[in-house]
Amino acid sequence: MIHRFPRIRFVTFLMMAAIPFAVVTAEPVGRQTGGGSTMDWQLNSTGHEKATLTWSCADGEVSSLEFKNGKAVSLHTRDLGTDVQDGVCSWELRLSPKVSKDVAKKLEAARNANDDKAARKIMKDAGFNPDAMVMSGAFTIQNGAFVDTEGTEGGNAAGSRPTNLSTNARPSAPIATDDQVIPDDLIVQGSGCFGFDCVNNESFGFDTIRMKENNTRVKFEDTSVGTFPTNDWQLTANDSASGGASKFSIEDITGAKVPMTITAGASTNSIFVDSTGRVGFRTSTPVLDLHVATSNTPAIRLEQNNAGGFTAQTWDIAGNEANFFVRDVTSGSRLPLRIRPGAPTSSIDISADGDVGIGTASPQLAMHIFSTETTDANLGFGPNPGSGGAGLNIGYSGAGIGRGASFLNSRADAGSVAPNPSLRFWTNDVQRVIIDNEGFIGLGDIAGGGLNPTSPIHFQSGVNTARLTAAGVWQDASSRKAKEHITDLDASAAIQALRDLKPVTYNYKNVPEDPKVGFIAEDVPEIVATPERDGLSALDIVAVVTKVVQEQQKTIEQLNERIAQLEAERQQ
Repeated sequence: MIHRFPRIRFVTFLMMAAIPFAVVTAEPVGRQTGGGSTMDWQLNSTGHEKATLTWSCADGEVSSLEFKNGKAVSLHTRDLGTDVQDGVCSWELRLSPKVSKDVAKKLEAARNANDDKAARKIMKDAGFNPDAMVMSGAFTIQNGAFVDTEGTEGGNAAGSRPTNLSTNARPSAPIATDDQVIPDDLIVQGSGCFGFDCVNNESFGFDTIRMKENNTRVKFEDTSVGTFPTNDWQLTANDSASGGASKFSIEDITGAKVPMTITAGASTNSIFVDSTGRVGFRTSTPVLDLHVATSNTPAIRLEQNNAGGFTAQTWDIAGNEANFFVRDVTSGSRLPLRIRPGAPTSSIDISADGDVGIGTASPQLAMHIFSTETTDANLGFGPNPGSGGAGLNIGYSGAGIGRGASFLNSRADAGSVAPNPSLRFWTNDVQRVIIDNEGFIGLGDIAGGGLNPTSPIHFQSGVNTARLTAAGVWQDASSRKAKEHITDLDASAAIQALRDLKPVTYNYKNVPEDPKVGFIAEDVPEIVATPERDGLSALDIVAVVTKVVQEQQKTIEQLNERIAQLEAERQQ
């Protein structure tokens, strides 16, 4: 099996579990602390089933650990592996909820009914809030250890405002003049610098507005009242905590959420929107509405975590030079669907009424496999169909019929000249049965598939031919071409065989109402017995009777001659 994946090691154990919904709030999931060899997370909630910590560092690999309820959530440097690189790592902590059997049953019923509206109502009525079950952030590895999250920093530019030397933190109040309030428009015909580290004669370059200090933020605080929108937003550059991430975020301050983040080091054109609204990922020239470009297996991951009450399930949709595929990540990265490059148009085509076409864009039946008259169009079952394996092929194979160990072939050749159109059955690349356009049935080992049945039932095996005629008369194979070691039947043997035959009356057990006259296969003399002694050939017995009758006829003729001679002598 050929398939390639991005260089990702994903170890995730998101399992179904239960949290008393009453404990789910909009508060942060917990707080990150630590440094040195250990990073800890103090959780605010205690009603979860377990917590799953996922992280990704400089090498791009994604890993995770799970912690059952009551167990401390900690990450040690040893968990990062032996080749951990210095740099910033991003992490996500997700709590797995407890779901009562009643809620789980309702959710399953909604899913089976494909009723997302009902599922959302069930979660809402149960007090479910998946957003309150997850938090994320970053930590920094330096010299193989975690950077202390409790560290602080001071000013670092000439002319910056003084720091508190005992804590290395910013002073709580400015030392300069009082605030200035301008009760009118402010027009600055130049650049502006804001922050503790701005200096006199700042060199702005092309910057119109510059923010310069160790925590740069732009906050949009809406003071609207009544029915007007009043949500507060913030543009945030970099985490303020020691060891945090270098990133740019849009934060929903009112909702305590971070809907968008760009981390430092993201590649050029990570997200690019062109003038027509097309979106490119890692490309500045998107061709379609959504265009993903990468050097190794561009993919989309569809991950359903269990924070909503449903069983966790992850799917990947991806493609590369080997195939386009759907990957069932949760079930061991199986590939239930694969399409190889170069597959012809309408390899699989589903029409508006649900008919499935294979090789055709206009299926005429629920399943329609199409090909030209000179090309195989077969449906294979079992191991190695079509190659001599123990498989079954069903279809049309043009002039070269007979594929694999088992084959059902419908010959739809043009015209109605016998034996085509026909239905043919093959085993071991030999045609065994044919039903032709007149309904005649051909049976036997038909070399080359050339049998054209000339009777309602026509059997052929090599040169042996037997037929059931239209009059209902069975004709046994009896050609000299099929026989050898031909000698006259010994008269005494025939007479003895006829003498040993024991005619009986009987009925077959499955047809008790139909009495018969005949012989018992096990009781007949050897000369007319079959090897298995479970059947008889009427022609064998006819031959014995014929030989005996012939001998009797000779005797009768001899007796007649003797009688005639005696009568003649008496008359003299």
